[in-house]
Parts: sequence; C-alpha cells; structure tokens
Amino acid sequence: MITGIISAIVVGAVIGALGRLVLPGRQRIGTLATVLVGVVAALVGTALAKGVGVADTKGFDWIELIIQVALAAVGVAALARPRSRR
Repeated sequence: MITGIISAIVVGAVIGALGRLVLPGRQRIGTLATVLVGVVAALVGTALAKGVGVADTKGFDWIELIIQVALAAVGVAALARPRSRR
C-alpha cells in the first residue's frame, strides 16, 4: 500500500512537471498543487488510454503519456488562471 502511494506521488510529480513544461510562461502554482494535478492527470489519462485501447501496447506507452501530460497541462492552466488575475 505504501509503495503504491509513493509511486503515485512520484509519477504525479513527473507528469505534473511535464504538464508545466509544455505550457508557455510562468505558472504561479505550488509544488503540492503540481503533484496533485499530476496524480489526477495520470489516473484519468490511464483510464482514457484504456478506454481507447492504447494503454497496453508493446514497449513504452507513448500515447498514454501524451494523454497524461496534456491533461496535466490543462489542470495546471486551470489552476494558474484564477491566480494570475489577482
């Protein structure tokens, strides 16, 4: 159980960071928010990839990763937008 939680946090941090990297400019959200967005994007992205039928391919699942990073970018942009108006 602990291993699964730690793995989710690590994967979430990577996916969240990649989501921030694909967005132009500076996003004013914290590290914790980035990790949470990454965890949610990883879970939802995996579910979408399974639904489309591209989650279980031979080798590395590039399409699944692209879906996850795109979802993370949308999540980061959604969180960064309200804070930029202040």
